[in-house]
Amino acid sequence: MIIAIDGPAASGKGTLGKRLAAHYGLRHLDTGLLYRGVAHVLLSAGHPADDRVRAAAAAAALDPGRLDEDALKTQAAGEGASIVSAFPEVRAALLDVQRRFAAAPPGAVLDGRDIGTVICPDADVKIFVTASAEERARRRFLEFRARGLAVTEAEVLDDIRRRDARDTGRAVAPLRPAADARLLDTTALDVEASVAAAIALVEAARR
Repeated sequence: MIIAIDGPAASGKGTLGKRLAAHYGLRHLDTGLLYRGVAHVLLSAGHPADDRVRAAAAAAALDPGRLDEDALKTQAAGEGASIVSAFPEVRAALLDVQRRFAAAPPGAVLDGRDIGTVICPDADVKIFVTASAEERARRRFLEFRARGLAVTEAEVLDDIRRRDARDTGRAVAPLRPAADARLLDTTALDVEASVAAAIALVEAARR
């Protein structure tokens, strides 16, 4: 079984991906980490995230097995990921990595922004997760504060809105629900309620 979860930044799709994978005994891939990894390579070397040539080279050389999730969960990496993910060369380089992961037994849960529309259009279950920009900014702000990062909630909200505009407006694989995706709004839901709602959607799709 392949479960595709898409949605904007901080909508809760990553947490749902991990929990659904554990619930159904599947592997999990947070595809956003791939793009964060590309951005991290550029930024760590002192290059801007909008360096298209270097971004494509970094994507082609990326080893998904060596990604450090904690190091990549920064505001800079997230902002950079939104920039490099707009480059067709970067998306093309990472396409096969994601599809191979999804195809390996016994199946997988992938979360990102184009899983149901591009990466796994034939996924058994597609869920599009969303939440208000304000709620998503509040969640991300709390994450950053827990890590001791100095950032204001207003700054996080501005970043969320910029990323939403880039993700939905890019020419290649824009963020949008697949035609057959089941929608899940987590604005008013805590983690446990969101997981329960997602499991219910999966079970409904399987029936």
